[in-house]
Amino acid sequence: MSPEEELRARILGETSRIAWQELQKFFAAGNAVAVHPSLDLIEVAFHVSSDNTEQVEAWMKENQVGVVSDAQALEWLEANALMWAVVIKPWILVQPVMQDADAKRSH
Repeated sequence: MSPEEELRARILGETSRIAWQELQKFFAAGNAVAVHPSLDLIEVAFHVSSDNTEQVEAWMKENQVGVVSDAQALEWLEANALMWAVVIKPWILVQPVMQDADAKRSH
């Protein structure tokens, strides 16, 4: 297994579902990063972990990756949203659990 494959495997193993409510301290600290549902959370975490600034900045310019806004946080809190989350210090990358897409992941 290559170092890149090992890193992706480690990130996948550290990714879990968690209620947005449990992530409030990370949001309050400004460390919660939203990943658009159209992106693969593991792939984004890999690029963040690998310091691939060019790719991460491209996603940020497209508003696909960015610090969680107050409006997003409130929406997720009121909806009692379930999130996929992975820690890439100092950040925690979060992505709402999408039922259809997540059902496909488990097959």
